[in-house]
Amino acid sequence: MKYILVLLLAGLTSSAQIKKEQLNLMPWPQNVVLNDGNFTLNKNFKVNITGNPNQRIFGGVTRFLRRLDGRTGLFFGQDFVTKLNEVPTAELQINCAKGGKIGLYEDESYHLDIKQNKITIDATSDLGALHGLETLLQILQNNGKSFYFPNAQISDFPRFTWRGLMIDASRHFQPVDVIKRNLDGLAAMKMNVFHWHLVDDQGWRIEMKKHPKLIELASDGMYYTQQEIKSIVKYADERGILIVPEIDVPGHGTAILTAYPEIGSKVISVKGGAEKSVQGTAITTYSVERNAGIFTPTLDPTNPKTYQLLSEIFDEVCPLFPGDYFHIGGDENEGKDWDANPKIQEFKKKNKLATNHELQTYFTMQLAPMLKKHGKQLMGWEEILTKNLSKEAIVHSWRGPNEGVLAGQSLAEAVKKGYKTVLSNGYYIDLMYPIESHYLTDPMPKGVELTAEEKARILGGEAPMWTELATPETIDSRIWPRTAAIAERLWSAEDITDVEDMRRRLETVSFRLEELGLTHIRNKDVILRNIANNQDIKSLNEFSNVCEPLKGYTRNKNGTEYQTYSPFTLFADACTPDAKDALAFDNAVTQYLASKTAENKAKVTAFFYKWIAVNKELNDLSANAPLVQPILPLAKKLSDVSQELLLVLDNKSALKLQDLNSLIEQCNTKDHADVELAIYASLKKLI
Repeated sequence: MKYILVLLLAGLTSSAQIKKEQLNLMPWPQNVVLNDGNFTLNKNFKVNITGNPNQRIFGGVTRFLRRLDGRTGLFFGQDFVTKLNEVPTAELQINCAKGGKIGLYEDESYHLDIKQNKITIDATSDLGALHGLETLLQILQNNGKSFYFPNAQISDFPRFTWRGLMIDASRHFQPVDVIKRNLDGLAAMKMNVFHWHLVDDQGWRIEMKKHPKLIELASDGMYYTQQEIKSIVKYADERGILIVPEIDVPGHGTAILTAYPEIGSKVISVKGGAEKSVQGTAITTYSVERNAGIFTPTLDPTNPKTYQLLSEIFDEVCPLFPGDYFHIGGDENEGKDWDANPKIQEFKKKNKLATNHELQTYFTMQLAPMLKKHGKQLMGWEEILTKNLSKEAIVHSWRGPNEGVLAGQSLAEAVKKGYKTVLSNGYYIDLMYPIESHYLTDPMPKGVELTAEEKARILGGEAPMWTELATPETIDSRIWPRTAAIAERLWSAEDITDVEDMRRRLETVSFRLEELGLTHIRNKDVILRNIANNQDIKSLNEFSNVCEPLKGYTRNKNGTEYQTYSPFTLFADACTPDAKDALAFDNAVTQYLASKTAENKAKVTAFFYKWIAVNKELNDLSANAPLVQPILPLAKKLSDVSQELLLVLDNKSALKLQDLNSLIEQCNTKDHADVELAIYASLKKLI
């Protein structure tokens, strides 16, 4: 009888064995093999480290233990891991052959082996071991009574060496805690580069001891002290992340020129109507920009004082960042101030510089030795690329179809000319595009013949988060969870492209990111409570699940609708791309059109009944909540079309098809509350 019971239990265990299709791993590893059996967690679980790792492994393992204990509530006995080989009998054994160096081309591979009574992580460097710990956290399972790891063997390594996120701290200053929690998010998604955009038209964000005017006149009092920068660099290092700072020059120069107008290119009128350059005068002709957009203030590339100031700035800033790369921007210089300045035009002629582009290359090449002096390699947006650019520079490719350029064209052009490149076109998360568009953008361009050597120059990709429309309260919801999908594109094998499976896994990955302090989910309710005047937010939440912020730069019309000091506590700020109910509704419509059963019809009509009710509830809510008013016209349009489509599905509608189409077209408006209904295409599909 005893043996029969054992066989029965073995059968139950086998039937409950998790399958690969049920795992919520992201980025998906290069190779996953699931075996029978599980490692069951208990309070005696401990970790031991061997080998010759960097000290960062101790903090990484301690954080792993706290996160795992937080999920399981087991009250582990092991507290802070501080030494090698502290617990030789521990269930989790981590072996690192060497200390990892923060930067590119480091070995980040790991092998994770989970057996019934032992787990091992083998990695060349501690960077790989940290990635292995993240995978172990993601593979955690539970039943009604316990937590366990399924027995598995996972071998993993990144496809690209540059897997980055850029945060713009100039347009809207992002405090230290915002930066740190997003560094934690990057580490959880195995991303290894943080590009910190610190200077633009809207503000200078670095404490300068030798040039204090930059923070006194151009920061509005919002900047990072040098001590805070060092703290963030250390925090990133402990998580295996390289920080690449950016000071954007020669365009986007308003903040710098607010403090030092004498190095500007602008020609000013003086008494008597004559013109002269601002160079050499003490007249302040610039002020920190409050709008979004592209502006003309540009540094003067012919003025020796320009290079003297920049050299002194680099001398002070470069030592704060131990990484090998420094981003000098170089984008969107319209050259208007250069064209209008006779002295600059004369300089171009004298130096045989035919275009402003060639003049900018001249400028860029003056910066290269300033940076090289500090062991930094120059990087800039793709506008820096000309025939005279040093092959040591890294070209950051950002333009695509929106800028009249074929997708991947500038990247392919750069690698063919011998430059290393990083792709950002297709990964602009601030544009509010759906996650699918990012997920299916690959750094390796399609339809372009590249040699193996040229392909090797494609370092990877980077998601830019420009903050014209993002504050510390909303930035996480613009970065996450879509950046997790971009992380997978940059880490996983090229053929991992199943969008539906990515969405399934992201449901869990997204909420797990909250344990790191990210606010992309929780802050939505904060904004909605403000809009509702602390009334019940259920109807607002339901409506936000079918609305998305306007895409591209259409919310910020002509760069004048929102200023840096405008409120970003409105309905559009609570909404995100990939509206939850819009996706579910589209699936319901697809199922119904494939098979018009009563059950499938009920799935569609349930949405219509909900949206009719939401419209009524929002109207009731608005009686004591003025901020609800802007969304009422849109809610009414959705309610009206829902009522009519209920009649259509029951064959009771008296409307002509033309009138029904007109009703649906009204749901395609972008004139209310800076949002759009994400179900328009599904409504069209339904009829």
